[in-house]
Amino acid sequence: MTGSGAVGLQRLGMFEAGFSLPAALQEPAPAKLNLYLRVVGRRPDGYHRLDSLAVFAAAGDILTARADPEALTLGLAGPFGAGLATEPDNLVLRAARALASEAGIAPCASLHLDKHLPVASGIGGGSADAAAALRLLSRMWGLSLDPDRLAALALRLGADVPVCLACAPARMEGVGEILSRAPRLPPFGLVLVNPGVAVATADVFRARSAGFSSRPVLPEAWPDLDALAHDLRALGNDLQSPAEQLCPPIVEVLSALAAAPACRFAAMSGSGATCFGLFPSAAAAERAAPALRRPGWWVWGGSPFAPEAVSR
Repeated sequence: MTGSGAVGLQRLGMFEAGFSLPAALQEPAPAKLNLYLRVVGRRPDGYHRLDSLAVFAAAGDILTARADPEALTLGLAGPFGAGLATEPDNLVLRAARALASEAGIAPCASLHLDKHLPVASGIGGGSADAAAALRLLSRMWGLSLDPDRLAALALRLGADVPVCLACAPARMEGVGEILSRAPRLPPFGLVLVNPGVAVATADVFRARSAGFSSRPVLPEAWPDLDALAHDLRALGNDLQSPAEQLCPPIVEVLSALAAAPACRFAAMSGSGATCFGLFPSAAAAERAAPALRRPGWWVWGGSPFAPEAVSR
């Protein structure tokens, strides 16, 4: 692998000598969305306490691993791979080294990340990649770590990594470490739109001037999409207003999504700048997505992610 699509490939060794590559393993790293997000307090260490409902989209990155007895390497490709090329220590590599350390083994693997999600976009791309590395390398290295140890390791890598491990709808609280079962969700489709502007989470929190929100009581289930959309309008995203101030194109994205035929609800995910629209079905979302394309915008339409697609 050569050029800007490869990072940290130090030795090709036996592969250059004509040996065949071992079979590759792949793992999806789906986008995480915050259907609502409330800032409910602040810890003594300065970290904010959040309350949010996380779901996953079928859009995502793909991580591939091959056995390498000598080194840990990472190659980058895909539409947004170049955006990570200058990172001194990618989260995927950090996850691999942390997992190996926890298991008491050498961190050896040839990894390749096909980056399809925008960077710094509020949909947990880096966290999803790290979680995919933990799942994939656990499988490749034949590990069976206790779930609590794996969750604690994931949290050390980032607040969103624990929820990304399961890739299933969940209520997130604390800084992301307190996970509970999400209310039962009705069927829906998703359209994701990013205006092509990266927004730093720390900057959004600094720009926030409002007080803290209350922790809401959620139902056991939403009977249909209209009921879900009604409640999400009331729950809101406490980071949306400060993110709009830092990144005005978010307002344009939300307006375009809300005006799309069949869109039932539109909001920003996480700290932005990616926004999402909820549609009655994946087919409706796929039909709506092409009309939302603008120069520089990333647009995707489809279904929620199926958790059974990840390795355990």
